[in-house]
Amino acid sequence: MRLSNKIVIATQNRSKFDEFKALFNAYPEIELARADQLIRNADLLRFGETFDTYLANALAKARLAGNACHHPVIADDSGLEVEGIGWKPGVRSFRYAEARPGVPQDQANNERLLKELGPNKSRQARFTCTLVLLMEGILLHATGVLEGTIAEAPRGENGFGYDPLFIPRGSTKTFAEMSDGEKNSISHRGKALHELMSQVKTHGIVFVKP
Repeated sequence: MRLSNKIVIATQNRSKFDEFKALFNAYPEIELARADQLIRNADLLRFGETFDTYLANALAKARLAGNACHHPVIADDSGLEVEGIGWKPGVRSFRYAEARPGVPQDQANNERLLKELGPNKSRQARFTCTLVLLMEGILLHATGVLEGTIAEAPRGENGFGYDPLFIPRGSTKTFAEMSDGEKNSISHRGKALHELMSQVKTHGIVFVKP
C-alpha cells in the first residue's frame, strides 16, 4: 500500500513535536506536520484525552485529527507511573496538578509529584508511551516502556514534562540532563515509534510524495 509521506502529528505541544522530528530522522522519507498547521480548531484535540488508557486516548486524538485532514495521522498518549503513589499519575500525567496563575503546568506537576511522594515511598517509576497510526482504514499501534527512578529534586534544563525528575535505569542523569540524542536513543517514545514503523514495514506500507 502506498500512502502520502506527509504525516500529521496530533499534538499542539511544540516540545513533543520537536522530539518526534528528531526521532523521525531515522525515517527520512517521512515529512511531518503539526496538527495546528493543517487542521482548524486543533485545540479540540485536548478533548480526546478523557479515557482511562493510553491507547484509548491516543486513538481518540488520532480520529479527531484524521477526520479533519486527508493525511496519515500519528497520535500519542504517554505518562509517568510511580510505584510509591500507586503508579500515578499515569494517563493523568499532563494535568496532574491544578493550574496555578504564573506557574507553568510542568513545574506544578513536578512539585505535586515530589510532595506526594515524600522521602519514604518507593521512587521506582516508568515512562509509558502508546502511539497510534491511523490511515485509510488501517490502524496500527505500539507501546514503549522505560523503567527508572524519581530524583530527589529536579535536575537539568532540557526536555519537558517530568524529564527533570526521571532517571532512566542504568543512568545517573535525569532526562533533562541528557542531550536530545541521548534521550531519544533510549526513550519510551522512541521505543514505541520504532516498533510502530516495524509494523508499517511488515504490512507492506510505503510512504511516497503525493
